[in-house]
Amino acid sequence: MSTATDTTIAAPAVDVTLATVIIRRFDPEVDSEPRWVDYDVEVYSTDRVLDVLHKIKWEQDGSLSFRRSCAHGVCGSDAMRINGRNRLACKTLMKDLDLSKPVYVEAIKGLPLEKDLIVDMEPFFASYREVQPFLQAHSAPHEGRERLQSAEDRERFDDTTKCILCAACTSSCPVFWTDGQYFGPAAIVNAHRFIFDSRDDEAEVRLDILNDKEGVWRCRTTFNCTEACPRGIQITKAIAEVKQAVIRGRR
Repeated sequence: MSTATDTTIAAPAVDVTLATVIIRRFDPEVDSEPRWVDYDVEVYSTDRVLDVLHKIKWEQDGSLSFRRSCAHGVCGSDAMRINGRNRLACKTLMKDLDLSKPVYVEAIKGLPLEKDLIVDMEPFFASYREVQPFLQAHSAPHEGRERLQSAEDRERFDDTTKCILCAACTSSCPVFWTDGQYFGPAAIVNAHRFIFDSRDDEAEVRLDILNDKEGVWRCRTTFNCTEACPRGIQITKAIAEVKQAVIRGRR
């Protein structure tokens, strides 16, 4: 007689830690200044900061406000300062933070604070629109269907196509914090994407826009933007290339 064998595979153990999360809260209806509020949360080793914010909102304080959408690092809507650094909450694992100390979460800097972790993105998008971030090609498409481009020509600007407009780079820039007129790294990155696109015919227009006292020359090459970018774009390098293009023309 055969004997049944239990082939059940035990689920791997998941570590649980009690973490203290301190969030900079602001409600314009009742607060004159932002205030820090402490929350104790049980977190799993697989939790992201976004998961923890959900736990706080759903289980402890429903008034907490923050932006999020795709939760997979594509939409860029949940950029915030985590332990003093700009990051995406959906891409930051709690286990990668030092949970023996409080985790500090606050809104990104340099943009008007609306509520809690939400800022007014309009100044950011105004600069983005001003650099004309769209293809402007006046020549006829190949065989009336498409504008051809070599792999080498595409590689010239491939890095700057990765921008998700999260504002992590721009709101990490000390020049942007102190000068609300500066275009900021993200706008320059998106200008770069079209300035060096071989199919585009309006590079000079964008270069003229950025050859301004609030354009590329305001960059102080601190590399904050490059460090903050969740997509790994070499932003400081891109800004330097735009500076060279202003001087020498697109190449």
